[in-house]
Amino acid sequence: MLTRRTLAASLAAAPLATGVPTSALAEDFASYIRDFRQRAHARGIGVTTLDIAFRSVRYEPKVVAADHHQAEFTMTWQRYRALLVSPRRVAQGRQRYAQDRELIARIVARFGAAPDAIMGIWGVESDFGTATGGYPVISALATLAYDGRRRTYFESELIDALRIIQHGDIDPEHMTGSYAGAMGQPQFMPSSFLRYAVDATGNGRRDIWHNQADVFGSIANYLQHAGWNRALPWGEPVRLPAVFDLADAGWSRRRPLAQWARLGVHAPRPRPAGAVTAVLLPAGRGGEAVLAYAPNYGALRSYNPSDFYCIAVGLLGDAVTI
Repeated sequence: MLTRRTLAASLAAAPLATGVPTSALAEDFASYIRDFRQRAHARGIGVTTLDIAFRSVRYEPKVVAADHHQAEFTMTWQRYRALLVSPRRVAQGRQRYAQDRELIARIVARFGAAPDAIMGIWGVESDFGTATGGYPVISALATLAYDGRRRTYFESELIDALRIIQHGDIDPEHMTGSYAGAMGQPQFMPSSFLRYAVDATGNGRRDIWHNQADVFGSIANYLQHAGWNRALPWGEPVRLPAVFDLADAGWSRRRPLAQWARLGVHAPRPRPAGAVTAVLLPAGRGGEAVLAYAPNYGALRSYNPSDFYCIAVGLLGDAVTI
């Protein structure tokens, strides 16, 4: 007898092959959805919402294939930087910032954070709103929950996605995102949406797919809740002394600027001596060095804990808001 994981794996691996039990998988997936609906209803999701959300739900073999075959991250910092902080992206970002500068200034005054951080995250996450993912979120999350590799996590995210629909923020047909369910221009998972997405225009909906005020407001609100301090930068390039111990590099090696100064590391601009910072060397010895500031760099890490990601966000944001 074929198990659920065997059914899913066989379809994901060879969806067009003869003998793949697509009808058996479809029946089992439908059975799982019926069971999940009962549990979702017990957690406060109304029948009408469930009917609307699951009307067109389908098993997505491409989602399982993507989840099971995530590429190992072996890109160098130089290549990563060239892709995400490219001249094309910087030029595009500057154009978008010029268009939205006044709106972003109002958002920052209301929700906090900083224009460079908002623009950097927006640019890296969705190429300034042009690449948000085309997967139907309900089907993607339902597929991943059914697949079972991280069922508890994806069922929780699916419940939260249903809560978003029930609130009226978006309909299932327009609720699109990545294969893993990250949604809209900021690429929020449903749980992050419920915690941080804002209705910046007061129209009763939090629309991170199409409404720029809501997009910027939601990113800013996220960062502010993560501890963003507007008096400090995320980080800045720094020149290291001729002799620098690599063991002192890394976000976990944070110390006040005054201590760094005694080691020959000086901030390029006047900063409070007590500001807590870390030296980051994304390319290793001999490459560029960054002085990363707490709490702001930590706020970026809460969005994505990769140093490559956070430094690229910071550099892109600086370049487009200069």
